[in-house]
Amino acid sequence: MTRYVFITGGVVSSLGKGLASASLGALLQARGYRVRLRKLDPYLNVDPGTMSPTQHGEVYVTDDGAETDLDLGHYERFTGVPARKSDNVTTGRIYTDVIEKERRGDYLGATVQVIPHVTDAIKEFVVRDVTDEDFVLCEIGGTVGDIESLPFLEAIRQLGNELGTEQSMFIHLTLVPYLKSAGELKTKPTQHSVKELQSVGIQPDMILCRCEQDIPAGERKKIGLFCNVPVDNVISAPDVGTIYEVPISYHERGLDRQLAKHFRLASTVIDLDLSRWSDIVDRVKNPEGEVTIAVVGKYTNLLDSYKSLAEALDHGGIANNVRVNMNWIDSEIFESEDAVHYLSDVEGILVPGGFGERGAEGKIAAAKFAREHNVPYFGICFGMQMAVIETARSLAGIEKAGSTEFGECDEAIVGLMTEWVRGNKLERRGAGDNLGGTMRLGAYDCMLVDGSLVRSIYAEKQISERHRHRFEVNINYKQRLEEAGVVFSGLSPDGVLPEIVELPSHPWYVGVQFHPELKSKPFDPHPLFESFIGAAVQHSRLV
Repeated sequence: MTRYVFITGGVVSSLGKGLASASLGALLQARGYRVRLRKLDPYLNVDPGTMSPTQHGEVYVTDDGAETDLDLGHYERFTGVPARKSDNVTTGRIYTDVIEKERRGDYLGATVQVIPHVTDAIKEFVVRDVTDEDFVLCEIGGTVGDIESLPFLEAIRQLGNELGTEQSMFIHLTLVPYLKSAGELKTKPTQHSVKELQSVGIQPDMILCRCEQDIPAGERKKIGLFCNVPVDNVISAPDVGTIYEVPISYHERGLDRQLAKHFRLASTVIDLDLSRWSDIVDRVKNPEGEVTIAVVGKYTNLLDSYKSLAEALDHGGIANNVRVNMNWIDSEIFESEDAVHYLSDVEGILVPGGFGERGAEGKIAAAKFAREHNVPYFGICFGMQMAVIETARSLAGIEKAGSTEFGECDEAIVGLMTEWVRGNKLERRGAGDNLGGTMRLGAYDCMLVDGSLVRSIYAEKQISERHRHRFEVNINYKQRLEEAGVVFSGLSPDGVLPEIVELPSHPWYVGVQFHPELKSKPFDPHPLFESFIGAAVQHSRLV
């Protein structure tokens, strides 16, 4: 029997519903249960693929090619369960499906309404593609009280009634602010948030209270009394030193114990083995050294734009027992100022993905600085393309090297992908196609060249990595670039698409077309990030 846990949020956004859901998943796994995590997003976009990273944060990509919410990255990193297309849905997708059914006549002439047609579609999504999972944790995006969330709340209310209390549970995450001027924790925002949730027919079974400090028993009792929740189900969620401490914190305060009690599971009190989480926390808090990595990007004013990247860098630090200090630099700065002023004191330079011409020359300048000063360089997606343009100009003598992403150019080192192979199927795209969902998305195989740096890093001949790009390095320039010292060390199985480039003359200079950060986990750091941080550590010792 699959049990469903619905996680909602109130008072303000960005309280950590995603981390709470991921942590609960990890605790249930520690108890021996199989879990799957899902996200319902209330915005009207079909998916976040066309949304600006500075508004929504990064777009997380699954193996099967879905562009999803960044919380799915937390789910994967904490539980190791690969996310799928069926694990994230938006209002836009739900309404698109409903309208397509209406156009086909599937509703047999009925008046199509939010209830039951939209809510039925949401319920179908929640229970779809579930096999042998013991628990499905379903996070509802947004904040209770938002008009956009109402159809989703109504859908899970109905589903909770249909499943019954033995198969469903509602958890509400709220804010309990501490007012320094009054010296008090304030429970009123939580009371109002729960009242708002009750107004749509949902009575939470448990309340998670985000706060700066532990909530005393008196305040927890007050919240339980006014919100009609047992005091033991009012769980403190205080700030912690690292996100990898969250599962430990929730377990110590009884989250998984009270959930087990709600579902009448055989063993409610159990001493979980969370030693692997404790080991990670200890490595994060007590490193043997530190390195500084300059991340030269376009969306540095919202660091959620690079959430998986930051986590992957931390994982590389954990693997090397060092703290990774990230120096976030807007690439546009290098278009008016000398890079040496910002990059001379770092142990590594990473240029991440991005879209559009803005800041591109700044990224090229960062790649040039790393190459000329022997600083470890890691270019990801757009960062690889800019590195190839830089080497083409500086080493291969192709002075007008550029990308057609920025308009017509004489030497299109980087150009629009028009076709590629996925499995046994040829996929095609055109310049005039819709932007949404038309990139090369998801996991693709890559063949590594014997004797290359990446071949030794992966210790495998063939790898699979996740992609999200519309442009590619032009394979027709391969010979000229290799004659200048660039090695194409990774190619698609058909040898048509360049996947990895490196400079053997450099201590560590690697560009990859895919996004390795999407597969990195605290207990299984991605080999490229582990190697990159290792090279940064070595560079710090040489300087």
